[in-house]
Amino acid sequence: MGAAKRRKKIVSELRPIRRALISLSDKTGLPELLAGLKRHGIAIISTGGTAKTIAAEGYAVTDVSQITNFPEIMDGRVKTLHPNVHGGILAKRDDANHQAAMREHGIAPIDLVVLNLYPFAATLAKKADYRTLVENIDIGGPAMLRAAAKNHHDVTVITDPADYAALLAELDAHAGQTTFALRQKMARRAFALTAAYDGMIANWLGGELGEALPQALRLSADLQQSLRYGENPHQVAGFYRATGGGLADALQLQGKELSYNNFLDADAAIECAAEFTEPCAVIIKHANPCGVAIGADCLRAYQNAYRCDPVSAFGGIVAINRPLDAALAEEITKIFTEVVIAPAADAAARAIFAKKPNLRLLLLLQFPDPTERAWQLRSVRGGLLYQDRDFAKLTAKDLKIVTQKKPDAAQTADLLFAAKVAKHVKSNAIVYVKDGATLGIGAGQMSRIDSTRIAKIKADERGLDLNGAIAASDAFFPFADGVEVIAQAGIKAVIQPGGSVRDAEVIEAADHLGLAMAFSGVRNFRH
Repeated sequence: MGAAKRRKKIVSELRPIRRALISLSDKTGLPELLAGLKRHGIAIISTGGTAKTIAAEGYAVTDVSQITNFPEIMDGRVKTLHPNVHGGILAKRDDANHQAAMREHGIAPIDLVVLNLYPFAATLAKKADYRTLVENIDIGGPAMLRAAAKNHHDVTVITDPADYAALLAELDAHAGQTTFALRQKMARRAFALTAAYDGMIANWLGGELGEALPQALRLSADLQQSLRYGENPHQVAGFYRATGGGLADALQLQGKELSYNNFLDADAAIECAAEFTEPCAVIIKHANPCGVAIGADCLRAYQNAYRCDPVSAFGGIVAINRPLDAALAEEITKIFTEVVIAPAADAAARAIFAKKPNLRLLLLLQFPDPTERAWQLRSVRGGLLYQDRDFAKLTAKDLKIVTQKKPDAAQTADLLFAAKVAKHVKSNAIVYVKDGATLGIGAGQMSRIDSTRIAKIKADERGLDLNGAIAASDAFFPFADGVEVIAQAGIKAVIQPGGSVRDAEVIEAADHLGLAMAFSGVRNFRH
């Protein structure tokens, strides 16, 4: 195509904006938008509170009721659902029949729709009552957005204040006109917004109906960050914000952007650290804890967690559930660490971390509640798997002691601690613990007996004494051999779910070996 034809094609894609309809619940950036529209002589139509705000800013505005010749009724439920509005948006500018219909019925074109929806998500987050939530379901807004997006050949639609600058730049560059490329991009965003909005409402109603599993799963997530690559360099990846919270709300103070694997490991670290109310340190490597400890303070907890597996801790992810200070920062930076996550960091700690520019320092003001119900998704070829997160919580009262020997108070505390850690170790999981710190972790093995052996090897390699320690298993022991290996290591008490057809055999072996054994009744597989 020659230069002249290309210019003609570009010009033919330009559409002038002469009249705009603005209706906003989020009025961020409105003064700048109004100034830009005035610069190009664009007339403004608006509704309710938005019209009052525009007038208060000193701009001429026509109330939508003057366009429809009909007042807002039913507490504002009916105001824009009118042919004079939707005809002005939906009319094809190059269709003679559409133009004739507009003239016959006195409909003027609307070239720009700037609109965001009633804040249903914010109202839901405030735990508003049912009636209030229903009143925050927008009807006219989605209808106008869909109309403008459908007619994006001629009409521009803007749903986000962050896009005002792009709109005004196009108006300035093209003498009050927009390109097809912009209109198409904004139309896609409008359809994505209305789809997400409807899905959120459908999901809320499903919850109100007590549906354990939604009949139709409506997902909504916005691209928050493009990643350099996925698990491997040949895979494309990105991080999408869905419900918010967790890593979606973390503030990164320094370091390179998080990688795909960093996100997975950091999430595992946060979820494990959130289990504990005591000062806690968690070190994660390849989505598995390689050291977890609680203590009088997080410095001691980190030192004990690191002691469990210093080799694996190199290049790991650290989560601390208390603010970072200088002493703890000095300790963590003695080795290479990929990511450190904490609720806060004082100035001295930040200065120490700043000397390690490749270390990512994340602040997460609110760690998740491990007992709160939340959904979890995983993809498989051709579909999605949906489940509740593992919110199981154990107390001493939940334990059933099945052996002749009973655990003492210190052992019971360690059993509960170890069970929390095992919940975050890939199956098959075996965790050895003493005095609130892991001594050996066997993770992700195809047989449970191998996990018991690996956990002991890990402890032996570090010179950690397992005598008097306790063990946790994420699922039942299918045979007595695992218990026998545990006893040979010096372990004195074991916690497991129970539920095997060979439970009696396993209990008998524990009694013979002088072990105390508690059944939790809760399996914590983690694949």
